[in-house]
Amino acid sequence: MSNPAELPWPVPDARFRHWAGQFADMHDLVRDLVIPPGLPQAAESVLTTARELIRMSYYRYEFMMIGAATSIIAIETALSDRYGRGTLADHLKKAHADGLITEEQYDLLDTCGRPIRNKYAHGDLTHAALTPPLAVGMVRTSITILAQLHAPPSP
Repeated sequence: MSNPAELPWPVPDARFRHWAGQFADMHDLVRDLVIPPGLPQAAESVLTTARELIRMSYYRYEFMMIGAATSIIAIETALSDRYGRGTLADHLKKAHADGLITEEQYDLLDTCGRPIRNKYAHGDLTHAALTPPLAVGMVRTSITILAQLHAPPSP
């Protein structure tokens, strides 16, 4: 007889059946989300957490949204350090105007990432409406931008 105080082992989330047949497939999904060396420890930790949340979304689909939101919050923090007080929308516009992010990155972060971050920050993230490729794309974009923001100055 099992102890009712013990939690059950996680089982695969049925919503993931179209993206991964087994947990090992999740390694392939996040394989290119490599955290570059030289990032500040806080940025490295946040990005690693975002990647691992996507990997663990095999067991809970909503982890994908939380992973994407976490990576957007890391960008928001880094852009606030660069530009001072302001909204994420304002900081993204400035970063785009400064050439720090491409048009494609701006579009992804502004039209998809920012609403996800807002829903997460305000407790409205109640359903999964993000595909794995889109979540991976957001985290990949976050990694790229944070690596650029924290790159040593060119001589």
